Amino acid sequence: MKLSRRTSWFLAAFGVWSLMIWTTFVKNLWKDSGGQAFVHGDHSQPTAFFWIHLLLAVTSLVLGLAIGWLGVRALRAHRAG
Repeated sequence: MKLSRRTSWFLAAFGVWSLMIWTTFVKNLWKDSGGQAFVHGDHSQPTAFFWIHLLLAVTSLVLGLAIGWLGVRALRAHRAG
């Protein structure tokens, strides 16, 4: 399957966007002082909210990076071809 340059750039940009958004989300989740992510702000006692959102963020980050990797591979194929 061959992707157009436009689609390849979109996929690569999506990977970069995903990396930026989800790493920022995890950093903010870790810094939570409102009591949702950790019991009384104690990092040794994460809540279910923390684990669920961490799982969502990691899954989205992995999928986003995989999509970005496909975009980069397609761009390299365009250069070589």
